[in-house]
Amino acid sequence: MPLIGASPRNAWRATDGRIDLRRARRAGAPGWDLDAAPQPLTLDPDRTGILVVDMQNDFCHPDGWLASIGVDVTPARAPIGPLLDLLPRLRAAGMPVVWVDWGNRPDRANLAPNVLHVYDPDGASTGIGAELAGAGPVLQAGSWNAAVVDELTPDPGDITVDKYRMSGFWDTPLDSILRNLDLTTLLFAGVNADQCVLATLADAACAGYDCVMVTDCCATTSPGFCWDATVYNVRQCFGFTTTAAELGKAAG
Repeated sequence: MPLIGASPRNAWRATDGRIDLRRARRAGAPGWDLDAAPQPLTLDPDRTGILVVDMQNDFCHPDGWLASIGVDVTPARAPIGPLLDLLPRLRAAGMPVVWVDWGNRPDRANLAPNVLHVYDPDGASTGIGAELAGAGPVLQAGSWNAAVVDELTPDPGDITVDKYRMSGFWDTPLDSILRNLDLTTLLFAGVNADQCVLATLADAACAGYDCVMVTDCCATTSPGFCWDATVYNVRQCFGFTTTAAELGKAAG
């Protein structure tokens, strides 16, 4: 049966001149029961995807940008192991994996001063787009700096979305892609939990998505109180938290 749509998850079907608007569903697909906070959850795996945020060389590699300006990136590498175990299980269950990465234009023409100021407060420091000695331009799309760390190389069937701000939703096609995948529930992983992960998660919640932060697949190089506040706010205001172990058990 011919399909009309970029994804079979959200496609029309054409038969003998008639268009069927019904989206395909796995008959009897069971929900996944998870131990979560602030309450246990049951989610629909057919309408769930995972967003992996900023697991890139400039944030997580000892030769990347943050390390070059004196940040200890050891905490940022903590999600690598749990994600290595979890992502194949989610893919095997048919769950989309979406990598949401900084990937700036070479001319930085769409970046406002408030974005550039974050790590370049005096206008003369090694900020976004600056040349990093021995590596390349910081977080520039297509560069080594912006690539996902080698341990987590995306699969060919995964989707990558370049972002240009803390939130992955502003000035990007992320929302259109998620809706075209017919997703209503989003799992969140990556770094920094209190910055780009939280900003993207909060915007997703405001857009009506169900949001679940996978705590052991997230991390931050910020002080501990930032992590505590992030987990509190996710549970209090934006959604739920669970673990990779819980998702792995549900995936089988």
